[in-house]
Amino acid sequence: MTQVIFTIFGASGDLAKRKLYPSLFRLYKSGVLSEHFAVIGTARRPWTKAYFEGVVLDAISDLTTSKTEAEKFASHFYYQSHDVQDAGHYVTLKNLQDDLCATYETGHNKVFFLAMAPEFFGTIASHLKSENIVDGLGFERLIIEKPFGTSLETAKALNQALSETFNEDQIFRIDHYLGKEMIQNIFAVRFANVLFEHVWNREFIDNIQITFAESIGVEDRGGYYDKSGALKDMVQNHILQVLSILAMDKPASFSSSDVLPEKIKVLENLCIPDETTIAKNFIRGQYQAGRINQQDFPAYIDEPSVDPASKTETFASGVFFIETDRFKDVPFFFRTGKRLTEKGTRINIVFKNNANIFKQDIQQNILTIYIQPTEGFSLLVNGKEVGKSFAVEPVKLDFRHDAAALGNSPEAYEKLMYDVLNGDATNFSHWQEVKASWTLIDKIVSTWQADKAPLYPYQAGSMGPVESFDLLEKYGTSWVWQPDHWYRERGLLQ
Repeated sequence: MTQVIFTIFGASGDLAKRKLYPSLFRLYKSGVLSEHFAVIGTARRPWTKAYFEGVVLDAISDLTTSKTEAEKFASHFYYQSHDVQDAGHYVTLKNLQDDLCATYETGHNKVFFLAMAPEFFGTIASHLKSENIVDGLGFERLIIEKPFGTSLETAKALNQALSETFNEDQIFRIDHYLGKEMIQNIFAVRFANVLFEHVWNREFIDNIQITFAESIGVEDRGGYYDKSGALKDMVQNHILQVLSILAMDKPASFSSSDVLPEKIKVLENLCIPDETTIAKNFIRGQYQAGRINQQDFPAYIDEPSVDPASKTETFASGVFFIETDRFKDVPFFFRTGKRLTEKGTRINIVFKNNANIFKQDIQQNILTIYIQPTEGFSLLVNGKEVGKSFAVEPVKLDFRHDAAALGNSPEAYEKLMYDVLNGDATNFSHWQEVKASWTLIDKIVSTWQADKAPLYPYQAGSMGPVESFDLLEKYGTSWVWQPDHWYRERGLLQ
């Protein structure tokens, strides 16, 4: 059981209601949190404690089996109306924190979750120090949401502001994808199976493909998304984090002290392309109006809050190379976008097809890791077709988690908050990782913003611009996952 006070800045927001309160309740039900914890919610709204408890009860309604248990959990929640720029409000916050520390015997252990706009992160951290809310009397940890800056320059400024109050080992930069079951499973697949451990290198792997596809458009996030785009929204954090796990060398142990240096090494050895290479190897696209499965969708520039003249990319694709002994010259292809054919996050490890003795074409072995919406993995191997002749055909060895197992598995935020309570930074981004990823992404962004690379259109419902497919052809391969074929064959996508 953990003794701790959580302080959530942005307690009235969507993230807190959808993710944080349910995750804390799961930790409570599992016994990680019991009697010696309290949650302080802060936001500008003038809520009372009773009203806040009602918000929490509503947020966990789908998880409750006992009204008494739910109400007992919610009784640990306290609310303070708070202006993050008003020093006086932090004095009130400290007094409340001290009272709750005594009441719940939390040993001055504190976790601060900044679930609000990043421009306030530095201000909050500064006041936490100046008003002695961070007092060094127990463990003190800070959780911050992406985006961590909007460029290398802004990320550096933000990191400097936070580091004046917190040490690096106290800062937990959350990337919820790293808490997903199958992202965690990459470590197991790689390092718990001799079958893969010794072929996970440039000698045996032809290419690796990472796809983060969304079937939805920008919906009500048009204003935010138009200032961000797919590259900053998905590639700088999620995709590069996944790439670092796929490409890292074997750590000495499965601990943050050994895992993080290996991930950092990958990101610091990413090849930084010049403008010519960016124009050739990185594809940006924007969805146009389209029709799939008898549904019509508008173009991106016709979405609410989007500039009609916008050149923001809703699709990004490209190829990364890593200057390490393990993966030198192996292409890591990626693609991510809005309004694609299907929602799906998956990784395809395509192995080399060495010369065979059968005088017939045989398919490459492919390991697929399914991250969402389905979770599991499959391995494409070759076997003999039943019959008189000796014909080789591909066979898929397939495993998917069943619904019961997934229902009992920790939600990503639950897993990550559990890690924070235990001081385990394995599944969080270190500053050196953030710095290395922004160094690369800034180079691509500056080229795209200067219009030194085309903005390609693609039809809503497709799997992105044709140029994304052409890119892989240049490297003698193709995208393994092409769900649009099914719709085109049935006339549901033109």
